[in-house]
Amino acid sequence: MKLAEALLLRGEYQTKGENLKSRILQNLRIQEGDKPSEDPHSLLTEAFELNEQLNELIKAINERNNLALLPDGRSLAQALIDRESIVKKRRLLVSITEAGSNQEYRYSRSEIKFQLTLSLGDIHKQIDQLSRQFRELDTIIQGLNWSVDV
Repeated sequence: MKLAEALLLRGEYQTKGENLKSRILQNLRIQEGDKPSEDPHSLLTEAFELNEQLNELIKAINERNNLALLPDGRSLAQALIDRESIVKKRRLLVSITEAGSNQEYRYSRSEIKFQLTLSLGDIHKQIDQLSRQFRELDTIIQGLNWSVDV
């Protein structure tokens, strides 16, 4: 199985786990004398088994992420951390530009006038640069995900 397939399977397991949790909670309490629509004991057993499968899959993914190397010599795990760092920086800059773009309206000249302490133009350039870095790194990561076996 390719790493990308394992990642898709991990997502499916996580979604199914949430679904099982919801079904257990729906059948946790019933009126006295009624029967649950599904057996919560078997659902709980299924959820625990799924959790074990998910844990084993995550261990295999993490192990492969530590061993697989990008063309520049970084491990895939390091590249994933770098990609997440780029995303966090970009989100911060986007929130700054959104806050700085809000116009302050004054009703008269006697009201306080506000000015920006950062250049929104420079921040937009940084956002563009981070977007390009993310796109380039993500392309390399995705390519590696489809070429590396788990």
